[in-house]
Amino acid sequence: MSKSPAPPPHEPPASFTLRPATREDAGAFLHLVEALAHFEKLEPPDQAARARLIEDAFGPRPRFEPWLAFVPGQAAPVAYAIFLETYSSFLARPTLYIEDIFVDAPFRKQGIGGGLLHKAVELAAERECGRVEWTALDWNVNAQRVYEEKLGARRMSEWFLYRMTTKEMNTYLAQRPAGSE
Repeated sequence: MSKSPAPPPHEPPASFTLRPATREDAGAFLHLVEALAHFEKLEPPDQAARARLIEDAFGPRPRFEPWLAFVPGQAAPVAYAIFLETYSSFLARPTLYIEDIFVDAPFRKQGIGGGLLHKAVELAAERECGRVEWTALDWNVNAQRVYEEKLGARRMSEWFLYRMTTKEMNTYLAQRPAGSE
């Protein structure tokens, strides 16, 4: 009786390090944001938006926290995440919101995205957040599967995301407020 050949050994994920981004990382951070825009088939930030991203991340009053992932042998980061806090009035606790998690294509399936997600949950626990929230594009079924099957996250069906862009905000604000003469 002949033995089947042994399956190839499972390759462990590549090692990587995570750290908060600094102003010195601004160019590499913007490059990854642009790569995410291309992945999502969206227009990348224009020059003015890029300047706002840098100011909002690294200025005197940061509006969000960018984190970067590095792998050995690569000078530039290969992934990033953006975290920010919102607040739940019912829980009376902050919520850590994940705006982006993006891993550059050659470095996917190495645990880096999961590492960034784990960092978000770790930060939320340290900060005594009541929850961690994020959205996923409807076509990104691979991400949805990971979130639901591997993490145990629940897709919220009772809440709908609504959005007003600058155009809608300006239209709304140009209307006369209810009850005004």
